Amino acid sequence: MAKFKKDGGRATPAINTSALPDIVFMLLFFFMVATKMRDKEMKVKTQLPTATEVEKLEKKSRLHYIFVGPPLNPEFGTSPRVQLDDAFATVDDIQQYITLKNGEKDEKEVPFMTTSLKADKTVKMGIITDIKQELRQVNALKLSYTASKEVKD
Repeated sequence: MAKFKKDGGRATPAINTSALPDIVFMLLFFFMVATKMRDKEMKVKTQLPTATEVEKLEKKSRLHYIFVGPPLNPEFGTSPRVQLDDAFATVDDIQQYITLKNGEKDEKEVPFMTTSLKADKTVKMGIITDIKQELRQVNALKLSYTASKEVKD
């Protein structure tokens, strides 16, 4: 008696990929919602002054940020406060902050570091001058003032 064999055997069916776009978009929406875009929580109001000659800085990784303005929360008062990273600080804390931040960077990048001063337009120049004096003590002489571009009608 002869045995009969099938020529092709059983072919595997094609994989159904109709649900793949749904899964990809669900992942995309999840990461869009779960991602934190801001790396610093603002505790002071910074309504930027306007300027006519504004230049965009290229390397944001070479910046130290100092925020100055009235607190957003009224329980901290109305006088301008200094914010370093996510906490309130005094002008005297700036030297230690810059030294600490420069210690985290590569030694070759330290001379190229720029301090970006983001101050509210209502802040008096006396606080800004005090901050500049503290920056001079640490030899952080590259200073950038953040401003918004003036819109001409």
